[in-house]
Amino acid sequence: MRCAVQDGPKRVATGVGSERPNMARLFDYYLGGAHNFAVDRVLAEESIAKFPVAEMARTIRSFSRRVVRLCVEEYGIRQFLDLGSGIPTAGNVHEVAQSIDPSCRVVYVDHDPIAVAHARTMLRDNLDAAIVQSDVSDVGAVLRDPETRRLIDFTKPTAVLMVGILPYVVDEPAGVVARYRAALCEGSVLALTHLTKDVEPELVGQLVDLADGMSTPLVPRSKQDVEDFLCGLRLLEPGLVLAGHWRADGELPGASAAADASTYGAVGLV
Repeated sequence: MRCAVQDGPKRVATGVGSERPNMARLFDYYLGGAHNFAVDRVLAEESIAKFPVAEMARTIRSFSRRVVRLCVEEYGIRQFLDLGSGIPTAGNVHEVAQSIDPSCRVVYVDHDPIAVAHARTMLRDNLDAAIVQSDVSDVGAVLRDPETRRLIDFTKPTAVLMVGILPYVVDEPAGVVARYRAALCEGSVLALTHLTKDVEPELVGQLVDLADGMSTPLVPRSKQDVEDFLCGLRLLEPGLVLAGHWRADGELPGASAAADASTYGAVGLV
């Protein structure tokens, strides 16, 4: 029996790094999740008071939801590999996909042991969703992991989601994207977002400073850089655009135009 897992206080992994703020839990808080501690909430509120970081997080989460719905409803995809997922909090991939078709299978990947511990607590009753603890740059390790092999058959169409993770890939991000793309069969989808200073350099600089302060370096990149990652894919309309504008059909504009202009997004067919 497949079970939908609901966020809530009972799903917080206790005793896991609760003495220091954690980037994954900060983003959980920004997205309205319950998988964070007081130390995270204090820093989150301090950063929210300085710049629209919560709106930036919601922009990419909204993009992810739209992509997942598109994959399930229009392309019949039932397998998802979510790279650099952090804590799969409010509006997560398995929640969206399985609400449309309960047979959807989701593998989350993150290297942060704190994010993984929270995720395993959340997903323990869901047989069709799991998390792999691995560096997303180690493509072979991710693809060979027993949980990946259990839930995903790469001979069938699969969606690989690289939403918010590529700025954390410092070395050869284009090569990382290409190796995941090479594992996909025809009919698969690769979706990505990327932080950029092209439009709002001061705002994005503040997020970079926040991440640096937590020893989590972020590398914003230009539109040309991101275009290089997409070589060989057939991009869906409207192509590579600001993520907040990508097929935002019927959605209300973001609360902050600046936040919406901080990230590019694109979706390509293999």
